[in-house]
Amino acid sequence: MKINSYGHRVNQLARYFNKKGNEKISPLGLYTSQCGIIVYLYEKKECTQVELSKYLCVEAPTITRTLTRLEQMGWVIREEGKDRREKHIKLTEKAYDMFPKLNEMTDSVELDALKGITEEELDNFNSTLDKMMKNLERG
Repeated sequence: MKINSYGHRVNQLARYFNKKGNEKISPLGLYTSQCGIIVYLYEKKECTQVELSKYLCVEAPTITRTLTRLEQMGWVIREEGKDRREKHIKLTEKAYDMFPKLNEMTDSVELDALKGITEEELDNFNSTLDKMMKNLERG
């Protein structure tokens, strides 16, 4: 395998996950790009837009648009921080109520993807992904 094809293959896998994930969660009116924000906030309880942007490796205007849509749908709330420019993001009660259903839907996609893969293979895969991400983060 050519060394320059790993990134392409990881991107292709991500596209499959997004496509299947979007099909599963569309009844909730969500897309997988929004799901990442919801999962992060569910785990963290609260964060700033800047933190979210860095975590997702997405430009600030994109995060702002996505949060606006999630806010309009009743999934998140934004509150001003100490500085007016700083926004704190939290999930709404609706989001907490809907999270188990959302999680079930996304888990089903993951379970489909993991069919026939051993625990050892997954451990190796995760270890390799972690190393690749750290290499790229270091720049």
